[in-house]
Amino acid sequence: MKYLLLLILLLMPHIAAADATEPTKDEPGSRDLPVLKRYEGSFIVNYERKAFDVIRFPLSPLFKVPGKTDAKNNNFIEGKKSKVVEGRYTRLIYLAPAERSPLEVIRNYVDELSAMGGTVLYACTSLACGGDMRGNDHGGGTQGLLDKLYPSERIKAPSFSNGNCASTMDVSEQRYLVYRIPTESGDIYVAVYAYTVQDTLYCKAFNDRTMAMVIAIEPQAREKKMVAVTAAEMQSSIDSSGRIALYGIYFDTNKTDIKPESAAAIEQIADLLKANTALKVFIVGHTDNVGTLAANTDLSKRRANAVINMLISQHRVSAGQMEAGGVGMLSPLASNADETGRAKNRRVELVKK
Repeated sequence: MKYLLLLILLLMPHIAAADATEPTKDEPGSRDLPVLKRYEGSFIVNYERKAFDVIRFPLSPLFKVPGKTDAKNNNFIEGKKSKVVEGRYTRLIYLAPAERSPLEVIRNYVDELSAMGGTVLYACTSLACGGDMRGNDHGGGTQGLLDKLYPSERIKAPSFSNGNCASTMDVSEQRYLVYRIPTESGDIYVAVYAYTVQDTLYCKAFNDRTMAMVIAIEPQAREKKMVAVTAAEMQSSIDSSGRIALYGIYFDTNKTDIKPESAAAIEQIADLLKANTALKVFIVGHTDNVGTLAANTDLSKRRANAVINMLISQHRVSAGQMEAGGVGMLSPLASNADETGRAKNRRVELVKK
């Protein structure tokens, strides 16, 4: 026991050094959005930027989905309305000066966003937003707004550091809004989440302070880096496993129109089938778990039919070689708990008959 006590005493300085501290400068490498000022006296304590990413902004109160939990056994929550946007992704979390309320901070952001010509798409306050008012690193309860805006799998900051404490502490008050700002190059979407945090342990330096999380999606074309799976590669996979999953066929959310950037993948499917006229396949649509089973099953089959129709009309593939199928969310390849997994589950498969 005395050796265990000695070890704890030896480790205490290292543990204490990792605690949150009052910042005097921004997180290294971080910077403000070019289009949006910060609240005066704030410091950036958490920062992430991606050249191209996607986020689903809640646009209505969030409610529990019966029987559905996330990877940490929290009750899953979802709203009736949301907005999925893609583009240049930036997330900043600012620590506001002491004695500033979420109301005061968010009112200042409203002034700025409105002056930019922005239109508010949704706003909510505290319990009216839905879900638990918790940090984004908890289990066995119910998800909250923080889980939806900044899921725990995106946390990279070390435990008890400023960047980690900024989102993992419990919340005593919260205000949330989403704006759309028109620009010449396209719409910018900005969500501001102002919240007061509570802690008396490792994150106590931030206790009763207001955080301002700003998430922005700016117009940005996705770089075309992927090479289409070739007809020969499709044939090899079908010969060895009877199927192949394809990710080069793109649709808008809840739609069946095939995007122009899908042309290369469609052409390779056509080459495969025209070179092997005896080959017959099911073309099967797959979705993530956002939405109901019935809606996703119907959508996935309609998308499969859209692929078949394009192969027939634009590439003269024999209709007798193909049959559409749709299984919706019933055959995931990854967890649907985060966007990375959901993206892997959204696919079209060729399955040999």
